[in-house]
Amino acid sequence: MFISSAVLAVAFVLWGVISPTSLGEVAGAVNTWITDTLGWLYIFSATGFLIFVLFLMMSRYGRVKLGPSDSTPEYGNTSWFAMLFTAGMGIGLVFYAVSEPISHFTAPPTGEPSSPEAARDSMLYTFFHWGLHPWAIYIVLGLSLGYFAFRRGLPLRPAAALYPLLKERINGWPGYLVDVLAVFGTLFGLATSLGIGAQQVAAGLDVLFGWENTTTLQVLLILGITAVAIASLMLGLDKGIRRLALLNLWLALALMLFVFFFGPTRDLLNSLAANMGSYVQEVPGLSFQTFPDGGNGTAAEWQSGWTLFYWGWWISWSPFVGMFLARISYGRTIRQFVAGCLFAPVGASMVWLTVFGNSALELVQNDPDHPLATAAPETAIYVLLAQLPVAQILITLASVLTVFVVVLFFATSSDSGSLVVDILTNGGDPNPRWQQRLFWAVLEGVIAAVLLAAGAATGADALSALQTAAIVAGLPLGIVLILMAIGLSTALRDEKFVVALPPEPSPLDSLRRSTSRAEPGPDDDRPAGQRTGSDPLMCETAVAEFATSSPSDGGDDPGRASGPGDRS
Repeated sequence: MFISSAVLAVAFVLWGVISPTSLGEVAGAVNTWITDTLGWLYIFSATGFLIFVLFLMMSRYGRVKLGPSDSTPEYGNTSWFAMLFTAGMGIGLVFYAVSEPISHFTAPPTGEPSSPEAARDSMLYTFFHWGLHPWAIYIVLGLSLGYFAFRRGLPLRPAAALYPLLKERINGWPGYLVDVLAVFGTLFGLATSLGIGAQQVAAGLDVLFGWENTTTLQVLLILGITAVAIASLMLGLDKGIRRLALLNLWLALALMLFVFFFGPTRDLLNSLAANMGSYVQEVPGLSFQTFPDGGNGTAAEWQSGWTLFYWGWWISWSPFVGMFLARISYGRTIRQFVAGCLFAPVGASMVWLTVFGNSALELVQNDPDHPLATAAPETAIYVLLAQLPVAQILITLASVLTVFVVVLFFATSSDSGSLVVDILTNGGDPNPRWQQRLFWAVLEGVIAAVLLAAGAATGADALSALQTAAIVAGLPLGIVLILMAIGLSTALRDEKFVVALPPEPSPLDSLRRSTSRAEPGPDDDRPAGQRTGSDPLMCETAVAEFATSSPSDGGDDPGRASGPGDRS
């Protein structure tokens, strides 16, 4: 698995180095065909995943643990949230928080540009792209892997989630193909993030030191920051990745609070309530929106460049984020996993997007010729910081902090992704060898650099090349995710709810009652189970428990791990 994945990945890198123009043209042609022909598949699948995970959370299956019945979470809530948030969102939130609302405001798919309705819809579209749907995609894969690995005893690899459908063929070529797709989805999804992260760091260096933001500088930054990620990766999950994620979370919070307190604070609070209300009202309709009436005439192009790109990006990220979420979520119930991964990061993202997005929108609404209206995505956040009513030294410090936050998001994404890819290529071993982790960390940076170079070679902007890679990588993985959801639902139906029955009454009790000389009490004519003080059907600890044996005897399911709650 490692050798074949490495050979294919290196072959792709060589293609990009030898003929970047050819690589860019082929990727562009495939991307156009996917968006024109199969865009509906992305729309329906992303919404279906959201409905599926909400059902699991609210159903009786929500009490099933990702592990034996007596297992407990490995990490506290703060560390768990920090790792899942920085791995799942990361660089993109910093990159798009300012530029995306402005783009939807000046060029919406429907309605009049730069109008009050466009301002409201711009935040609605941004919330839609960064809200429940991305995390639902991650949850499908993460929940499937966590369940089959920790509760059924199968290896921590994507093919294991298809065990109900493939059975022992997960160890043959069908399972092998699924794992290879997961490796390449992770590599391309991470390359997209690392590429836009390098663009934003280079833009920050341009603002701070006047260094020209070129493709060469971006490639050098990718290689340099990859070295930081490697250092974190070599320290391991607890000493390296966890600590870096916590540091990243607190620095990002400090940056957001800086903009919140020195920006239009009261307006931001009002906007947060309005944005959340609009999102809750409109998300059902947006989830199935394909603009059949053509919108403003460019709605199909808008959806391809935004919604389909995001759905493909999230799907291509799902093996990386999903496996990482599964790895850190041992001992949590399905309800805890879904609720924690769905609502906590989405709520944090909504606050972040409101603080940065509405601060920028207010400036552009008051002045249509404001520099933010035409700022490039990678420079927009620095332009916003420069408009805050504070001393220049504070603006400079905030810009430096932004660069550090992006670098740390870059590093946490890279080191987490390298760990996941290494687990994938080692048959699901959660503690792979450090030499292979080093190899994948370096290769991830090289692939991001190659994609940037391929975009520049074809005359397209680098962001378009990264978006193309995300959409193309997401198609086969989207089909795999659908099969995983089917496999997980099939396996959960095997979970047997065992209702605790009351103990059999002792025959001595009946003997005493029959020989007692006491007068009958007021309840003696009622059935025994209905007499005062008796409740044989309910007890505090015996409402329900899960047994991991199959409906028969469990012997026909070799992947099932026994737990203390099992019954014969």
